[in-house]
Amino acid sequence: MKRALVCAILLAMPVRSAAPSQAQRLAAGSRLAENARVRAALEWLDHNLSSINDTQVRLTEIPAPPFQEGARAAALGEVLTEAGLDLHTDKVGNVIGELRGVNDNEIVLLSAHIDTVFPAGTNVKVHRDGDRMTAPGISDNGTGIAALVAIARAMDSAHVKPVRTILFAGNVGEEGEGNLRGMRELVETYRSKLKAVVVLDGSGTDHVTTKALASRRLEATITGPGGHSWSDFGMPNPINALIRGSVRFINTKVPSGPRTTFNIGEIEGGTSVNSVPYEAKIKVDIRSENEEELGRLESALRESIAAGVRDEMAPPRDRSKGNLEWKVDLLGSRPGGELSNDSPLLAALRAADEVVGNQSRLERSSTDANIPLSLGIDAISIGAGGMGGGAHSLQEWYDATGREAGLKRALLTVLGISGVAEEKTR
Repeated sequence: MKRALVCAILLAMPVRSAAPSQAQRLAAGSRLAENARVRAALEWLDHNLSSINDTQVRLTEIPAPPFQEGARAAALGEVLTEAGLDLHTDKVGNVIGELRGVNDNEIVLLSAHIDTVFPAGTNVKVHRDGDRMTAPGISDNGTGIAALVAIARAMDSAHVKPVRTILFAGNVGEEGEGNLRGMRELVETYRSKLKAVVVLDGSGTDHVTTKALASRRLEATITGPGGHSWSDFGMPNPINALIRGSVRFINTKVPSGPRTTFNIGEIEGGTSVNSVPYEAKIKVDIRSENEEELGRLESALRESIAAGVRDEMAPPRDRSKGNLEWKVDLLGSRPGGELSNDSPLLAALRAADEVVGNQSRLERSSTDANIPLSLGIDAISIGAGGMGGGAHSLQEWYDATGREAGLKRALLTVLGISGVAEEKTR
C-alpha cells in the first residue's frame, strides 16, 4: 500500500527538464541585458555600425592566403590593442587579446579565423555599394573578424568586466590544408582552463553549429619515368592511371544516412601537351557524420588508385623504361564531436536569441569548433550577423543590413557564459 502511494505521488510530480525553459532563458537574457554596462556595450554596437563596416573592409583588403596570414594578424593585433586588450602572438601565428576576468583560472575563448582560401596574388579589393560589399573573403571570414573587433571595442567602451577571463583570438589555419592548426594550438595551450569556445564564422544568425562534421583531406600521387609523346608512346602514363582510378572512385556508393560526401577538388600533373608526365596528383575531401564511413571512403580511394595503376600497366609495356608508383597521403583530419543539449553554452546562446528576437536551428558543420567539441569542451560556431553569399568564390559578397542583431547575439552569448562582474558601489 505504501509503495503504491509513493508511486502515485511520484507520477503526479512535474518532470523537471534539464534544459532551461523558454521563460527561464528569457529571464536570464533579460537580466544580463539590463546590466548597465552590458546595456552600454549593446548601445555601442548600434551607434558604431559604420565603423565596424570600415574595419571589415580594411582587414579584408589585407591578403591572408593559407599559411601566409602574418600581415592580417599584425593589423588585427593593432586594433585589438586599441580596444584595451593585452596582446600576444603564439608560435603558429594566432593573435590573442586577453581581457582578464575576476577568475583568471577559467577561460572563455572567442575566435574568428583570419585565413582565406584564396592564393597569393588574388585581388581582394572591396567594392562597396551601400551596405553591400563584394570581395574574396569579405564574408568568410571578414565578417567574423570584424565582429571579434567590434565586441572587444564595445566591452572596452562600456568597461565590462567579465567573471571568467575572455580571450579574443584571430586564429590561423582554418581553411584548406590548414588542418585547424590555429585552433589546435589554442586548445592545447589553454585546455586546462578552457570552459567554452565561441567561434565567429561568416554571416547570418539563423543557425548554431553544435555538431562537428568529421572530415579528411587526402592527396593521391602517381609517379612514372616520363618521356616524349611520340618516341615513348606506350610508356605508362601517370595521368592515364590517375584518370582510371578517379573514375572508379567517383562511382563509389555513399549512404544518404549517415550523410557522407566526397569531392575531388584539385588535380595537377604534366609539363607539356607533348610529354608523357612523370607525375600526377589529385586532392580529395571526404566528409561524413560517421567515422566508419570516412574510413570506408579512404580505403575506397586507395583501392581505386591502385586499380588505376594496374589497369594502366596491364597492356603490353616496355618495362625497361620504368613502372608506375603510387601513394595516398593524409593532408588533414578534422575530428567529430557534439555539444550536449543541456550545455550551459547552448543555454547562453538561446538566452541571447530570446533577447534579440532571433530563432536559430542546430546544425552539423566542419569548423574550428571541431577541435574543442572532439575533446569534450563546450563549443559552438555561429554567424556574426548580416547576410552573405558566394563563399570561396571571387564573387563573394556581404550585406551588413541588420548585422547588429548578430553582434548583440554573439556579445550576449559570450557574456552569458563568462559572467559579468558586479559593479563596485562607491
